[in-house]
Amino acid sequence: MKTSMTYLSVIALTGALTACGGGGSDVGSTGSVSVGVTDAPAMEFTNVTVSFIGISLKPVDGDWVKFTFDEPKAWNLLDLQGGLSEPLITDEEVPAGQYSELRLLVNTADSFVVLKDQPDVEASLAVPSGESSGLKLKGDFFVAADTSTGFTVDFDVRKSIVNPTGESLADYLLKPSLRLVNNLQVGAIEGEVDYVTIQQTRSSDDALANCSADYAGAVYIYRGADVTPTDINVTTEGGPLLAIPVADLDNDGLYNYTAAFLPADDYTLSYSCQLDDNELDDALEFEGTQNVTVIASTTTEANAIPLVP
Repeated sequence: MKTSMTYLSVIALTGALTACGGGGSDVGSTGSVSVGVTDAPAMEFTNVTVSFIGISLKPVDGDWVKFTFDEPKAWNLLDLQGGLSEPLITDEEVPAGQYSELRLLVNTADSFVVLKDQPDVEASLAVPSGESSGLKLKGDFFVAADTSTGFTVDFDVRKSIVNPTGESLADYLLKPSLRLVNNLQVGAIEGEVDYVTIQQTRSSDDALANCSADYAGAVYIYRGADVTPTDINVTTEGGPLLAIPVADLDNDGLYNYTAAFLPADDYTLSYSCQLDDNELDDALEFEGTQNVTVIASTTTEANAIPLVP
């Protein structure tokens, strides 16, 4: 079934913005732009706090338009899942027209992560060039004249945080995996997985890889129909657009997931109950592979992750 969808936003941190810059556009027309941030879920962390101190937009035919926050906007990105987002800027006037790049400035000193197995430790998070050139997101987007246009930056934490190799001044390194979506052109997928039955079936069948202990698995989302499922591996091209952990929210034995901010398109879904290291080539066992079409401003229900026969 399909139902109407409204994305939720939690209350923004207060603080004034200072804007500078400009650029050419047709007959000096302007439009207003809003940019928020959301997160595709991570699995081994309970807190991934990133402190944003500014945002810059690059018109194709003009100079950078820069916004510097009077106060940093720091959020635990893991709180921004399932369609939740936080605004970085709201209805700010900018030159109308085509843009080619967006950059997020980050205060490294106030950014950190907390692991599930070390709940009392704030591990340091290095963000290379975070306070100078910022986190870069290249790709065309358009701000219409005399119109308010809203975008969301999907900050895929699971693909973005890696263990640094060799000597490092930080415990973890942020190598951002970002995508920018127009809020009017996205939809969502939600559904349920009968993890308990899947776990029992796998545990009793030597031909199938067992589920990981204390982990309910994830629904993997791939762009396009009839995609062969693969694991997450940040060292190679391809792989899932998102991997959404499932959770038993109401303790009824069925595990839920929500994949939000998906551009209207065809997608392949599949489920795995095995852990996936984003820096290794894992031979995961997938099941319940199916095609789903996302329609803008609509939540599409995809419950039937089929059980293992």
